Amino acid sequence: MTEAAAEAARLENVSFSYDGRLALDSVNLTIHQRDFVWIVGPNGGGKTTLLRLLLGLFEPTSGTVRVFGEAPAKVRPRIGYMSQNISADSRYPVNVIDVVLMGRLGAGHGLGFFRHRDRRIALESLEQVGLLELADRPVAALSGGETRRMLIARALASRPEMLFLDEPTANLDLLVQQELHRLLHKLNESLTVVMVSHDPAFVSEFVENVVCINRTCNVHPTAEFRSESLGELYGRPGMRMVHHDRHVGEKPGDD
Repeated sequence: MTEAAAEAARLENVSFSYDGRLALDSVNLTIHQRDFVWIVGPNGGGKTTLLRLLLGLFEPTSGTVRVFGEAPAKVRPRIGYMSQNISADSRYPVNVIDVVLMGRLGAGHGLGFFRHRDRRIALESLEQVGLLELADRPVAALSGGETRRMLIARALASRPEMLFLDEPTANLDLLVQQELHRLLHKLNESLTVVMVSHDPAFVSEFVENVVCINRTCNVHPTAEFRSESLGELYGRPGMRMVHHDRHVGEKPGDD
């Protein structure tokens, strides 16, 4: 991301309350196009609320939110979203391609009336996430990592310019998480990627900025994000960040 990169989103002095309970307090945040932003913080700290404000699903109690220079609700078709909550009846006979086609529902036609172009885009989205060969597989037969890739493909099927992901690596083993990180890094070549996680152990080489949310907001370049920042964010002074991109015994700066 260069200094001349255009803004993708901006929050200015944004606060939000649920039934009088302050969830976000005076948040200021700028996201540029083609950024890879990681939003971290404790459960209940306001991470998902922040995403919903950027999606235009919530209106701020005070302050302003702009995405691509507009009110978020006006540009929602330009945003792909993978929700944190995944619920489906495994007995329902639906295949991977059927789920990904749901990402085309905003293209101006109803369920059951997908065009040839919609199917082509859905298949292209599956190819992007490495699941093309599983297009006709029942969803119930997917692994956890494959399910997340399918849901990312569904978000990509809307042809977004920005991709929001809420806890996409939750409950996945480390190897699968790393594979998913590499996929998101690849997608970041053409998309702005904003990912929420309660886990601060991220792959630092792929992430440009870390946004720490615990009602308030602090932004750290990855290189400056240290254990002290984690301790303040999670209220645990002894907390340390784990670098999964290093081998045991390897020191920072080793080639």
